[in-house]
Amino acid sequence: MALVENSRKLKICLIGDVGVGKTSLIRRYVTDVFDDKYIATIGTKVTKKEMQVKDPETGVPQNVILLIWDIMGQPSFREVLREAYFYGVEGALAVCDVTSKESLGELRYWIKAMTSTTGKVPIVFLGNKCDLRDETRVPYQDLEVFAKKQDSPALLTSAKTGYNVEQSFTTLLEMILNKK
Repeated sequence: MALVENSRKLKICLIGDVGVGKTSLIRRYVTDVFDDKYIATIGTKVTKKEMQVKDPETGVPQNVILLIWDIMGQPSFREVLREAYFYGVEGALAVCDVTSKESLGELRYWIKAMTSTTGKVPIVFLGNKCDLRDETRVPYQDLEVFAKKQDSPALLTSAKTGYNVEQSFTTLLEMILNKK
């Protein structure tokens, strides 16, 4: 699908700690593939997805090129990459791992780091790895309360099964398009 002509480019990013599943969510969304071998993101990776979406005001289909930025979650690189990574971001998926209570708390840092560069942008909070029910340490209610403090929605996702992955990106895209 070549949508380059008359396409609108939107830069979004995934934020969250190392190992929460940011890269796996992107891979599931763009290629519908899941690989449970863990490979840490080194630096930043940008994935492109071209699509048609209806303009929220007119209902007319518009071409969108979604530029999905993935950043390494290691604390030592946060400050180094922050400015360039967040510059021009129009929305974010804030990802925690529901098997790690700490990963939810760390989202405070990520939100602050991002908004210091972007200002307020649409955010969807994701509790990833919801397929690991027996290991869950972050109940959905906790994620929802955390998200509501940012006036944002929360979803449980599983990059492994694909549960709510498409919905999470669609929700963010609609929030961005409705903001304009």
